[in-house]
Amino acid sequence: MFLVCGEALMDVFAVDGTAAGMTLDAHVGGSPFNTAVGLARLAQPVAFFSAVSRDFLGERLVHALAAEGVDTSTVQRIDAPTTLGLVGVDARGVPSYSFYGQGCADRLLAIDALASLPQGLRAIHLGSFATVVDPTASTLRALVEREHGRTLIAYDPNIRLNVEPDLARWKDMLQWMLTRTDLLKISEEDLQLLLPGVAPEEFTRQALDRGVKLAVVTRGGEGVVACTPNASATVPTIPVEVIDTVGAGDTFQAALLTWMAEHDALSVPALAALSSADLELALGFAARAAAITCSRRGADMPRRSELD
Repeated sequence: MFLVCGEALMDVFAVDGTAAGMTLDAHVGGSPFNTAVGLARLAQPVAFFSAVSRDFLGERLVHALAAEGVDTSTVQRIDAPTTLGLVGVDARGVPSYSFYGQGCADRLLAIDALASLPQGLRAIHLGSFATVVDPTASTLRALVEREHGRTLIAYDPNIRLNVEPDLARWKDMLQWMLTRTDLLKISEEDLQLLLPGVAPEEFTRQALDRGVKLAVVTRGGEGVVACTPNASATVPTIPVEVIDTVGAGDTFQAALLTWMAEHDALSVPALAALSSADLELALGFAARAAAITCSRRGADMPRRSELD
């Protein structure tokens, strides 16, 4: 089973202007939430680890997870409110976000919640703002410290400066995770925020030197680059009519992890043994999944049958 850790929130989209204001459309979301749903839709057993509000929005989040087949037994229910992310999309389909989350549930995951986690996990994925806001960030660090070396660790920084504007916290988390991450996926946009001027190929080599076994940099319309200690690959973006890119990175990560699971590559030795041809297949599979999400509004991730 996969364990996905991080925030769950409501994405509130601006739809149309009205005489008195605008119409808003609320969707369940959050980067780790989307990744968990993406894995479930790709027929992977997955549990979600987060603190979720007992309010009506939190009820909707938990219901949505369960309806998708995500195991919610590791979700911690608390009385704090649900985070809201206001989403505006520009003419190119690129989203911008405004977050309202101070004191909200997904920032308040306590360390004693680690006792609820099952044994025998195949892989743990974490990322986004839950990794840099305490106490949730400290709880997730404790989880990584406990599991690194016996469970595959996957990480995607997925920076949101409008949640945590202190870039130093994001940089610190990346540096801390580089020695504890087996599969690292980062967007080129995030890479340039954290390490300005560092090329994707240079960063992947640096990550491998720190202990990462598979380093992946997604480059939007420029494709994807990846390398392991023994192989490298570059895959172009799949042409698609883009509606918006909400959830594309989360879909990519879910699909990449799915490919690894389906090809018995969810271990440190198996990642290191991947050939360049294997990497091309894995990245192509993930890119196709992300393209499907980009062709639809919101984080509407594909099901496994759509990728056959």
